[in-house]
Parts: sequence; C-alpha cells; structure tokens
Amino acid sequence: MNLKYFEWEPAPFKERLKNVSLRPIADVLFDNETMAYRFAWALSLVKSKGALKLKDCPSELPASTWKRYLDYGVRIGMLKHEDQTYYLTNRFTLSAKNFADYFAKWEKEGAPEEVHLLYPLAKKGKERPRRANGDAENGEK
Repeated sequence: MNLKYFEWEPAPFKERLKNVSLRPIADVLFDNETMAYRFAWALSLVKSKGALKLKDCPSELPASTWKRYLDYGVRIGMLKHEDQTYYLTNRFTLSAKNFADYFAKWEKEGAPEEVHLLYPLAKKGKERPRRANGDAENGEK
C-alpha cells in the first residue's frame, strides 16, 4: 500500500475533493501502474453496471485476472461479493479506523511478544541455496 499521509491531510484532501477520480484510490493500493489500471478498470465496471458478474467482464483480460482484482476489492472492503455478483460497498473506512484504534491500543498497552512463537510454522532463518540440477538434500546431480 502506497499511502503518503501528507497527501491525505485536511488541506490537500479538500483540494482532492474538487476533482474526484479513481486514479488516486488505485495508486494508493498499488505501486505498479498496470495493477493500478486493472483494479481501477474493475471498480469502474462495477460502478457503471451497478453489479458485475465475472462472466460479464470484458474479454481483454482472462477471467482469473478479473477475479483476482475483484476479490482484492472484497478483501479490503471496497466491494462485496454475493450470489456470484460484485457490488460497491464502503466498509474500507470503518475498518481502517478500527485498525488504527487497535494499533494505538496495542502500542500503549500491549506486552512484548515472542514473534517466533506466534508463527510456529513460518520459515525462519536463511534458506539453503537451491541447486540448478539434482536433489539438494542428497547432494546428487
């Protein structure tokens, strides 16, 4: 996420409200221009049609690509997905505020934790180099 907080403070935010566009929203979520474009395209399709089914997406991109960007919108709270249809929603603002409140409480009251105990199945430490050919465990080529 590429959120430059100084661009969203009250004074610049008031200027942004004069010319509302989808680009700043997509640019906050993606650093990559192509990914931002595809996400913005998916959101604009949902907005223009009111509801969007995966089969109604343009054929310029594969259905799996459309699904990936639409599902990302669902995960962050900009879209909702019911009965194989995507709709615009605004759960993003409330969840961001709640996340900020949770973080502030953790910062003030949270006890130090052993992070390696929180994620026992995560890979830890440096990985062994992989060999180009053969089995790395047996040392075979």
